[in-house]
Amino acid sequence: MGVFTRKIETAPCTVEISHKFESLHAHVRFNNGATIEPGDEVQVQGPEIMAPFGEIVTEDREAVILRASAIERLWTRLTGDVEIMELCEFSFSGEAKL
Repeated sequence: MGVFTRKIETAPCTVEISHKFESLHAHVRFNNGATIEPGDEVQVQGPEIMAPFGEIVTEDREAVILRASAIERLWTRLTGDVEIMELCEFSFSGEAKL
């Protein structure tokens, strides 16, 4: 794999969607042991999965993995810490009222 080239792979996967009061999540597990590295993109093929409230839905699907180039991988590693901080909200106020 070169510095600027991207590689496309397909992998069978299991998708689990939970829509419960205790847990609201969506997980993808690759059945062939594929791993995702920084900068890679994953697209699960097929129609949208809707889980009714209180249930967990599990389906087998096919995923397309677009591997990042060497430069994209490096850029993601260098800027990842800065981007994650955008998701954090800090408050140092001692006068918080609810």
